[in-house]
Amino acid sequence: MLALALLAAIAAAQPTSTPDDRIPLTLPEIRRLLATLALTTAHTVTAIMRWSDWRRRHQARARHCHYQRRSEP
Repeated sequence: MLALALLAAIAAAQPTSTPDDRIPLTLPEIRRLLATLALTTAHTVTAIMRWSDWRRRHQARARHCHYQRRSEP
């Protein structure tokens, strides 16, 4: 329950408008980050944050392409 409250607080603290190149942090993404940071010792924090950044950029690109394809006549 405490972890869920922490996740909700982190998600709420995210700015509502983000750059177009990445989607905002979602609760599942924050859970993945916390699990990865807590359970692994082989990766550095920098590598984990870069992975998260790449993943969110990729999701934003996919969403943009999906919307673009759906809006074509």
